[in-house]
Amino acid sequence: MNITDQAKKQLPPNWLNSLDDELKKPYWLSLNEYLQQQDESAKIIYPPSEQIFSAFHHTDLESVKVVIIGQDPYHGPSQANGLCFSVTAGHKIPPSLRNIFSELESDLKIPSANHGYLQSWAEQGVFLLNTVLSVEDSSPGAHAGQGWEDFTDTVIKIISAQCQSVVFMLWGSYAQKKTTLIDASNHLVLCAPHPSPLSAYRGFFGCQHFSLANRYLHTKNRHPIDWRLPYLIDDQPQIAFEL
Repeated sequence: MNITDQAKKQLPPNWLNSLDDELKKPYWLSLNEYLQQQDESAKIIYPPSEQIFSAFHHTDLESVKVVIIGQDPYHGPSQANGLCFSVTAGHKIPPSLRNIFSELESDLKIPSANHGYLQSWAEQGVFLLNTVLSVEDSSPGAHAGQGWEDFTDTVIKIISAQCQSVVFMLWGSYAQKKTTLIDASNHLVLCAPHPSPLSAYRGFFGCQHFSLANRYLHTKNRHPIDWRLPYLIDDQPQIAFEL
């Protein structure tokens, strides 16, 4: 896997222009070499190489309205699709995402969708960023500490510096460490416990981040997010939304 080639294929022009220097730095070259070694060792890596930069592909830099930060991709077959918390259509909705849907229903009266594929959020400006963009099969966290965090920290800094009036949703202590990368005078930073079943009851439920985000976007004359997901039939999105 050559992630430099993948980045150049998948990143839209604005992202690529802003991140081009990162693709030449020593940490990136080391990360690229590490992933190529994983390939040569016949390791199974998720998501597929053509989806590693899906968050960027679906949400170009000038379109970012909301940032949700995850940790690393799902480590089971065909689950990860390059969008944090999102799971490929046809797969069971993971517990954390189910809790996200539960809070969304409580907050905005939007019933849970029949799938966990969040592409429609991304296409509206919800940047669904894992801080580590790849993982080995059945080995959560296997690619942590290899350089992805340097890259995604830079991404967060770029959004903070180049975008205006973005909502950052930081769920859990890991995501909240990224507050130091964000200029809170130009953006809204919302913090809550992680939606995992182990911690959601400590304050994720009832945080109302979805309505708070839309209220903030409205005050900044930015179009709010329609958090409804297209209804899927046979794993294909329909025009009608969940009502």
